Amino acid sequence: MKGNWKRGDWAVYRKSKQGSTPGRRAAQVIASPKGETYRYVVDKFWVVDDVLSDGRLRLVTARGKVHTINVDDPNLRRPGLLQRLLWRERFVQVEEGRENPSDRSHQVFGA
Repeated sequence: MKGNWKRGDWAVYRKSKQGSTPGRRAAQVIASPKGETYRYVVDKFWVVDDVLSDGRLRLVTARGKVHTINVDDPNLRRPGLLQRLLWRERFVQVEEGRENPSDRSHQVFGA
């Protein structure tokens, strides 16, 4: 299942973050010992832009950023039925941005 990604597939990437005010979609929120900052994870809704020859995926975000992720990255998964229904607009927004590429920044994870 991990190896059969294709261009246009929807993907969810669970990204770790740290900050003073977790957003409404933050999960697994853990306060620092003094409660000044928090560690948490946020699900990012991306679309596969390309499957690279080395097996990594090039994923595009809603804001046009590009990320290269290893297919076996434990933070990468396909959206479940509920996420596909609830967050459909986010995925469609990414797809529309992918069709009209602008100047994209690029990050590599798990390299």
